[in-house]
Amino acid sequence: MSSISNLKRKPDLAYSPQAAFQVYTERQLDTIKPLQKLPDEQRLAMRVVANVLPFRVNQYVIDQLIDWDDIPNDPIFQLVFPQKGMLSAAHFAEMAAAVKSEDKTLIKQTAESIRGQLNPHPAGQQLLNVPQLGEEVMQGMQHKYRETLLFFPSQGQVCHSYCTFCFRWAQFVGDKNLRFAAKETEQLHRYLQRHTCISDLLITGGDPMVMKTTHLAAYLEPLLAPGFEHVQTIRIGTKSLSFWPQRYVTDPDADDLLRLLERLVRAGKHVAVMAHYNHWREMDTSIAQEAIRRIRATGAVIRTQAPLLHHINDDPAVWATMWRHQVKLGLTPYYMFVERDTGARRYFEVPLARAWSIYRDAMQQVSGLARTARGPSMSAEPGKVEVQGVTEVAGEQAFVLRFIQARNPDWVQRPFFAKYDPEACWLDQLQPLSGAGRFFFQGD
Repeated sequence: MSSISNLKRKPDLAYSPQAAFQVYTERQLDTIKPLQKLPDEQRLAMRVVANVLPFRVNQYVIDQLIDWDDIPNDPIFQLVFPQKGMLSAAHFAEMAAAVKSEDKTLIKQTAESIRGQLNPHPAGQQLLNVPQLGEEVMQGMQHKYRETLLFFPSQGQVCHSYCTFCFRWAQFVGDKNLRFAAKETEQLHRYLQRHTCISDLLITGGDPMVMKTTHLAAYLEPLLAPGFEHVQTIRIGTKSLSFWPQRYVTDPDADDLLRLLERLVRAGKHVAVMAHYNHWREMDTSIAQEAIRRIRATGAVIRTQAPLLHHINDDPAVWATMWRHQVKLGLTPYYMFVERDTGARRYFEVPLARAWSIYRDAMQQVSGLARTARGPSMSAEPGKVEVQGVTEVAGEQAFVLRFIQARNPDWVQRPFFAKYDPEACWLDQLQPLSGAGRFFFQGD
């Protein structure tokens, strides 16, 4: 394994320091130069939607990833810039009237009202997943599956840019009641010590890679001490390899970050960077590929995942190209998700029947090394449910489903069937086959 200290930066991969930290939010939409060429109506629509759903983009994404000659169809433009169709016609009209009134109180009230109707915390995140030690609630943690604990460090509850589809959009709208965040490292370590069933710690957000390395190290380095041997895998969920690969190459503490990963690996931990790639173009810049090379040199692995999204990647050729490119760069395709039932879901969702068809067609175009991606998978309240195909059962067309992960470990890998519905986009829209009153996981 190469030592990070021996890796040399390539000067041609540096990015302008002036542009490096330039980030735009909804208040600066009108200052983004490429947008100024768009019709006034389209820019107004963006501002209307951005007052409801969070918006943030940086200069690297604007300059390097978006084809401004293909607006609005460009997939990365759709990925980061608000679109009118992300709100229902009624919600858009209501919010547009508030924005045009320039009444800040009305704008805030209208936005909060609409957000409350967009299922801000799907799958029972605030009710079913928050763990406790005795009577003490472990803020900023989720323990949905026995082996895996999710941790939301307070310094990581923002991203370099925001994905328009993000199921954690409620983290970024400034409402503390909707936000998961933990400030206490001691709480995390105490909970892990008391729950030796946990083998995997997933640091998530937001994006943990917006943090300085010193903050990340404060959470992770104590896991090398006695008492944490059961924590075998450290996962870091991040979009930084797409939106800010400079984090691993030219940022002031990039080398410190890579040395941290290297120390964890050398101490015997499996370190997995869970990279979110929605389109192959995100891996196409030189600095993105250099970031991948540097991470892999630490001994950490990079696993890739993304939802299937209308307007962005609902094409088997896109997924096949993306998976082939990932394997070439040494990444492991991990998940194709189904767009979650929250936020702008109706703009992005793809029916399950079509999602499975896209997945199958893409798989047929790649070699075995790229067929590690599981999906299409719904991260629903009872667990991760995979659509395995469409078949006929006793003369009735049906979806074949199984739990990849579940609240109840006994459900894992258990197959079951649902009535075929070409319009269904989520688990709660499916019905059991004839003769069954409910699915086995729904209880009495």
